[in-house]
Amino acid sequence: MALFGSLSTVRAQLAPSDKFATAFAYVEACLRAGSSERALLDGLAAEQTQRVDLGGGVFALAQASMTLPAGVPTVPKWESHTTYTDVQAVIVGEEIMELTDVGNLKVAEDLRPAKDVLFYEGFARHTTLRVAAGEVAVFFPVDGHRPLVAAGAPMLVRKVVVKVPVAA
Repeated sequence: MALFGSLSTVRAQLAPSDKFATAFAYVEACLRAGSSERALLDGLAAEQTQRVDLGGGVFALAQASMTLPAGVPTVPKWESHTTYTDVQAVIVGEEIMELTDVGNLKVAEDLRPAKDVLFYEGFARHTTLRVAAGEVAVFFPVDGHRPLVAAGAPMLVRKVVVKVPVAA
């Protein structure tokens, strides 16, 4: 099941892995004011995403996105991934990330293998994570998740989603 907390806490909870070390190093660089990684993220316009290849099959999606009101059960969509584990780190802003086991969800749209994403119908019984700047959530293939839900009024969130391959 998902891991959540500060970067140092989440890093300590995962078994040592070169691929996760790459992911966490990138998140750390994004959190560092003045780094080129942070400058890239800060330069994104709203609703813009930039892919950054990190090597070894690991890549990052630097994103600037508006959070969406919590009262709409299907927007943003529930999703999961089978080929990659998500390391989602909020760099600026705050969002709600909802979470449940994929066994609780009904597939609405399967975009595999072209894209590593399954979308699901709305689901009301879930765990809610409030993720602030500097915090990280790791979602494994069993974790259905719905990110970018507003923690209050919708706001622009700058975040990075690092995709770590599941297979060795």
